[in-house]
Amino acid sequence: MSGSTWWWPATRAATSPAPTSATTGRASRSAAASSRPPTGNPDDRRQRERAHVIITDAQAHIWDPETPDRPWPPGGRDFAHGDQFSADELLAEMAAAGVDATVLVPPSFEGDRNDTCLAAARAHPDKFRVMGRITLTDQASRGKLATWRDEAGMLGIRVTFSRGPAADWLTDGTADWMWPEAEAAGVPVMVFAPGGLESVDRIAARHPNLRLTLDHLALRTDVRDAGMDPVLDDLVKLAKYDNVAVKATCLPSNVTEGYPCPSLHDRIRRVVDAFEPRRVFWGSDLTRLSCTYDEVRRLFVDELGFLSPTDLGWVMGRGVREWLGWQ
Repeated sequence: MSGSTWWWPATRAATSPAPTSATTGRASRSAAASSRPPTGNPDDRRQRERAHVIITDAQAHIWDPETPDRPWPPGGRDFAHGDQFSADELLAEMAAAGVDATVLVPPSFEGDRNDTCLAAARAHPDKFRVMGRITLTDQASRGKLATWRDEAGMLGIRVTFSRGPAADWLTDGTADWMWPEAEAAGVPVMVFAPGGLESVDRIAARHPNLRLTLDHLALRTDVRDAGMDPVLDDLVKLAKYDNVAVKATCLPSNVTEGYPCPSLHDRIRRVVDAFEPRRVFWGSDLTRLSCTYDEVRRLFVDELGFLSPTDLGWVMGRGVREWLGWQ
């Protein structure tokens, strides 16, 4: 995509109506904080608002409700983000927060299904693309990656090694077939592997043409405050691999303070300094976010003064789109 097509919706978040979830009745995650003034320098903010970028969320989930005809896997309801969150609900949240596009990630609690996200991407090709799930334990999955991106709306795959039996798949050989197959097919892979950075190091070294993205800065969802630092110590060591990027997603949920989350600023800077802006992707993971959608956007746009307008362009959308091949 040419540089002339990137743009920055500087005022939409302040003027869009605040939606309410029709499914759950919860208030919009975008609306509550719009009246809070940002704490950054106004001149810096105006300069950054003149940057041109399609603001692209590197991760959000949508899913359908569990039904007898569409059962979730055992235990899925125990860590589900809610009964349902639809594409229409997400589009309303995006409009209110000034987010232009989103990488959809089917949630693991719904099982290895991609149909809901792919339907949304087909219906709204300018708004959505998909990093789909694949069943690593199914022999029938082998060979599928050669044509994976032929599916309309599909960019790559996302694999999780965080809970239950899947927590061991990174080290017990279950996932070994997938890395060379994805590399050969040119399929980018998003990986949520808290505690698995040593394994990711070996994978990145063995497969230099495989584009790996580490979700949530490799932080467990229950890590808070200073508990982030040992993980970041290990994470930044992987910046030496040109084929490794990171998603700076849902970070306010990893601190106990509210917006503007000042303790996050230096931690984010450390990651950006290591990976450089082109390999750090902003995102929300909206349905488990502890702040509003608008706040997680403003955290980067308004509060991180060390990011130049060009840096923001990469972090807020251009980087993830180029990395995943979202044309």
